[in-house]
Amino acid sequence: MFFLLIGIRCASAADTVLVFGDSLSAGYGIAVQQSWPALLAERLQREKLPYGVVNASISGETTAGGRTRLPAVLKRHRPAVVILALGANDGLRGLPLAESRANLTQMARAAKAAGARVLLVGMQLPPNYGPSYTRDFAALFSTVAKQEKTALLPFLLEPIALDDAAFQSDRLHPIAAVQPKILDHVWKSLKPLLKPR
Repeated sequence: MFFLLIGIRCASAADTVLVFGDSLSAGYGIAVQQSWPALLAERLQREKLPYGVVNASISGETTAGGRTRLPAVLKRHRPAVVILALGANDGLRGLPLAESRANLTQMARAAKAAGARVLLVGMQLPPNYGPSYTRDFAALFSTVAKQEKTALLPFLLEPIALDDAAFQSDRLHPIAAVQPKILDHVWKSLKPLLKPR
């Protein structure tokens, strides 16, 4: 298992944005500095916003793995904002949606209990997983966000999902050139959370 934990902090950073996701946030197949979380750190610094970024994303991570790992990460970094971007691997493995929902709920609650604002980032599956599972998988993120009163970005890859050229040869992971588009998409939902505690 590949583990990525990178702290990217500017000198004036007073608070931390924690990116807690899977390979889509870990920068799988590209240079780490090209990943959207690294570009987020650059944007925060460029816009003189007092935040640093810690990317604690792991390729292959499931919601169950994240639920186990999150408490220690929260304790270590004490983030002001948590971008919770897990679930894709649950869907690709056809794991029970009730378990994924419970894990995401628990992680959102843990982050809020630690004093962080939460942005839940959703995912969608290809249609070959069947219409019922695909529909219910996409819906679980909005269900958790509504229940836990968190911010929601329904689909991380929405700006590029229909562009074959935006993906590496595995058709799952975005190439470096489209990472700025992903960041711009995340930024719209993240920016309202960037406020003093």
